[in-house]
Amino acid sequence: MDRKRIVKKHHPIVTGVEKDAPLSIGNGNFGFSVDVTGLQSFPDAYETPLGTQSNWGWHHTGGKNQYTDQDISYQLYEYEDRKIKYPMKPGEHPEAFHWLRQNPHRIQLGQIGFAFFNESGDKLGIQDISQIRQELDLWNGVITSSFSVNQQPVEVITVCHPKLDLIAVQIKSSLLKSQQMKIVQDFPNPDVTHNSWDKATKLNWKHREDERTNLKHQEKDVTHNSWDKATKLNWKHREDEHTNLKHQEKQETTLERIIDEDSYIVHWHHHDGAFQRIDDHAFELIPRDTTDDFTFTVSFHSDKQQHVPFAEVLEASQKYWKEYWESGAFVSFEESTDDRADELERRVILSQFLTAVHSSGSMPPQETGFMYNSWFGKAHLEMHWWHTAHFPLWGRSQYLEKSLNWYQQILPIARQIAEKQGFSGVRWPKMVGIDGKQSPSPVAPGLIWQQPHPIMLAELLYRANPNKETLEKYQDIIFQSADFMADFASWDEARKVYVLGPPLIPAQECHKMEETSNPAYELEYWKYGLSVAQQWAERLEVKANPNWLKVAEQLIEPKHLDDVYLAHEHCADTFTEKNHDHPSMVAACGILRGSLIDPEIMRHTLWKVKEEWQWDTAWGWDFPMCAMTAARLNEPELAIDFLLMDATKNTYMVNGHNYQRPGLSAYLPGNGGLLTAIAMMVAGWDGYHSDANPGFPKNQQWNIQAEGFHRYI
Repeated sequence: MDRKRIVKKHHPIVTGVEKDAPLSIGNGNFGFSVDVTGLQSFPDAYETPLGTQSNWGWHHTGGKNQYTDQDISYQLYEYEDRKIKYPMKPGEHPEAFHWLRQNPHRIQLGQIGFAFFNESGDKLGIQDISQIRQELDLWNGVITSSFSVNQQPVEVITVCHPKLDLIAVQIKSSLLKSQQMKIVQDFPNPDVTHNSWDKATKLNWKHREDERTNLKHQEKDVTHNSWDKATKLNWKHREDEHTNLKHQEKQETTLERIIDEDSYIVHWHHHDGAFQRIDDHAFELIPRDTTDDFTFTVSFHSDKQQHVPFAEVLEASQKYWKEYWESGAFVSFEESTDDRADELERRVILSQFLTAVHSSGSMPPQETGFMYNSWFGKAHLEMHWWHTAHFPLWGRSQYLEKSLNWYQQILPIARQIAEKQGFSGVRWPKMVGIDGKQSPSPVAPGLIWQQPHPIMLAELLYRANPNKETLEKYQDIIFQSADFMADFASWDEARKVYVLGPPLIPAQECHKMEETSNPAYELEYWKYGLSVAQQWAERLEVKANPNWLKVAEQLIEPKHLDDVYLAHEHCADTFTEKNHDHPSMVAACGILRGSLIDPEIMRHTLWKVKEEWQWDTAWGWDFPMCAMTAARLNEPELAIDFLLMDATKNTYMVNGHNYQRPGLSAYLPGNGGLLTAIAMMVAGWDGYHSDANPGFPKNQQWNIQAEGFHRYI
């Protein structure tokens, strides 16, 4: 296959403001989103915030130790013969509850944009920008933006270094000579001030005295908009926020940002020009009036400056992305005649780029990646699988390994959570910041389906690279995860089986903690995770915990009614009241092997989900989840129908992001889930030994070219 030609065919090209779909570049640990000018000149023209974010850039409002988990109220839930504490309501200490939920929060590292002026010196707006053509070159990781300002042409090239938190920019325009364009750096305020458990936050530009931008650092406040909404920048600064001009030479400027106890550095390297402060937290770079070709780089770092010239950054990006596209798996549908084939190929190509940019870093990503904050920028560990499971299936294991290694760092925290609840092993938290600590929440502490995720992710890595080094590297994560899982299951003496819950909240989160027991997906996932742990012990020739196999072999089977699997065994009926949110019961035989599942009952369940589910309440990953179930049940036409269902939550915009609703215009679990489903449908799964591409219809309309995929479980 001519990979370069196929990738180029799907380069995003915009000719106007796509208010929900700005383009972005990045490297897995850093991301930068741009408007039509190639920078962040007109953020108010966009509903989706224009982000500059990293995996290290976090802030604690008021300092790092305002509250601890000892300061919040806990709720007691019955479990066997004891009560377990969960931090799920504000209770008598709402300030501590809200602060710990919102802190630390990922911060907007700084806004970089152009300021344009007419010949009279009046500032121009987005309405004065015309002849827009912007293209994201996926093969090279480069955004080229062409436009006119008052009929004067401008060309901007924007690129991100593949290893450093650094952007490089080249500008070509006669407006440089006439000094009718400047580059502006501004810093928002990062505080989270809204005491509402379910609110996300806009960037806050109200700065404080103890926040400094010493030409060396920056900051942003987070104030609420709506729990799942994107957020505008907050420019109200505080006294304890500082932006200091730390160091300046002819072609270099270093800013230091200080907010409370957090700080970082912003380092500019530029051709001759005047770099000067224009406000407490704002600066401008005015290129010299003798050039119409100007370059600069800006790096962000927690403790040191970085500099690489524009040409070297461009070359490094071109090399990195070329190697990315030429390695690993690839698939093309361009010889197919199904009317949906080209759109599926576009989604697949763009999702590969976006997950590499936003989901391949040193810690599990937030659901919106580096685009903007959702849920305070924190990672949701039950979504980690959806972000990254596709990487080893596509022959790109190294992109998963970086974030899976992060679990080693938070082992002590996860062990402490389990110990406080009276369990063995480790209980992985759900909603976490960079510190890995559990966030209080009305839902998050009750979820359990993130628990087997590290086991499956490590198993996928091992299957892609079966060696002892992989086994030894992840054995602690797997064994301690399994220890908790075995201990969490309860023995039901009357039925002579092991059961799950209550208390728990299933993947379909609309069920009550104190009523939920034996959800289908979680039961199957428990069996899978415990069985894999047993296999790892055998591979390593070490003694396994005997409870792993004991529990796995005696788990209760999921309940069904009228040939439909229920969300959990205490559901009143099938879908009359609970046909919204995630139809997660189908994952038990799709994402998982269905060892506890009757295939015909699951087939009937899947068709009922297709016909009766309230799809406007679903989420982006529900569509590939259902497609995987259809594929495993030998319903390939249905699999394609799910992948390309005409539903708002299954929309993939011009930039490739999976749109959910206003304020949640980027949802990377949808992109990652799509890639996992495609890998399964192309390469097959354990136990399937028939034709190639088993997840695709054999109707002569799907002619698929594929290479390099690994078989799914």
